[in-house]
Amino acid sequence: MIVGTKKIIANGLPLAKPVARYCPGILYKTASSLQKKIAQALFGLEIPPPAVFGMTVEEGCHVAYNGSPTDRTSHERTSMIENTQKPMLRFLVILTAASMIGIQGYTILFNNFAVEVVHLEGRHVGIIQSIREAPGFLALLAVYVMLVIREHRLSALSIVILGIGVAMTGMLPTYAGIMLTTLIMSFGFHYYETTNQSLTLQYFATNVSPLVIGKLRSIAAASSIAAALLIWLLGHFLSYKGLFLVIGGLVFLAGCWGLVQDPTHSSIPPQRLKMVLRKRYWLYYILTFLSGARRQIFTVFSIFLLVKIFHFTVQEVTLLFLVNNSINWFLNPLIGRAIIAFGERTLCTLEYSVVILVFLTYAFTTSKGVAAGMYILDALLFNFAIAIRTYFHKIADPADIAPSTAVGVTINHMAAVFLPAIGGLLWMIDYRIPFFAGAALGAVSLFFAQYIRLPEKSGHPDTL
Repeated sequence: MIVGTKKIIANGLPLAKPVARYCPGILYKTASSLQKKIAQALFGLEIPPPAVFGMTVEEGCHVAYNGSPTDRTSHERTSMIENTQKPMLRFLVILTAASMIGIQGYTILFNNFAVEVVHLEGRHVGIIQSIREAPGFLALLAVYVMLVIREHRLSALSIVILGIGVAMTGMLPTYAGIMLTTLIMSFGFHYYETTNQSLTLQYFATNVSPLVIGKLRSIAAASSIAAALLIWLLGHFLSYKGLFLVIGGLVFLAGCWGLVQDPTHSSIPPQRLKMVLRKRYWLYYILTFLSGARRQIFTVFSIFLLVKIFHFTVQEVTLLFLVNNSINWFLNPLIGRAIIAFGERTLCTLEYSVVILVFLTYAFTTSKGVAAGMYILDALLFNFAIAIRTYFHKIADPADIAPSTAVGVTINHMAAVFLPAIGGLLWMIDYRIPFFAGAALGAVSLFFAQYIRLPEKSGHPDTL
């Protein structure tokens, strides 16, 4: 074994580079037995106990490149959530939960409300869905909003706007009314997503942010389940107007709570509040665009396949929704840990390789159960997009995070402008064509993922 360089070899095999960069003691102590088994099964690797490095578990939490323990306080400042960061974590947890309750509550109620109350046709719903994606495409404008309002205030204000949009939906049961409330709701949701991603990367170190993002995604999944259960319970005695009002009201109150919080601290680098496009971020831009294109195929066509081709009932779709979010709630934190243990390129390679198989299975399977399983797997793999964010976190100038995140959200939504319409036309020719396109996107993503390289710096192993 070699310790003291950036290459570590155990049992004749090179270990994942992040094991060398990050604290082996913490990896060993925080990894679950399930995570260790997954690592062994998928990669033939083990998360080594610190003893492999000639250290105790305690010493393993302070290892430096030269193999000697470092100052405990210094390490804790870089690898653990400090007291100054806890207010921001609490702030993001509460607002993320509110955001998902709002968007999932709206999504669950929308189709039935549109058909049963407003009597909309398919062409109306298609236009409304395009309006829903427009604020995501305009997310880059958030940079200019931050010139007049601080970023964490914009986060909370976005949740307030999301709550208002959801609450108003039931009060305006017309085509024009739904277009208006959808636009309001979507601006709130997408601008919160923009600031949420940015604040997470600004306030948490590169070796902690994957865990934080995974935890937030887990909370989002649990909140989606809570929204579904709340609607199921209240639906027995409330009208659509009442349901939208209750869901929107809860989200609005959470946003108001956020407006009176100040989770910031002064050590965060000031952000460049202008448009930032840099050549060295080219791979982040490409992977973000491809991820957005794949998201459109997943959200628009996969569930439509289950309903149209395999005749899933509303009850079956609801059950699939609950199973899917339950799995995501459990596994999302493990995805964050896997990024730390094995690195972004490994996770992206695994994701895109399986995505190709998933979309090809969508196209060729005749089994209802297999199609449902692919939907669950597809949704799980989409959470691997965490790796794109953490890759950017490790290569970015700290002052570029806010503007570049806003640009990234816009790039992610570019495909939403044209892909659903084109995919719908291709579906009319053969329903398998959109899924062949999805497999092709997976192959292109797999190709570009091999270019993921992290900068190497000397010094403490937690720095990049």
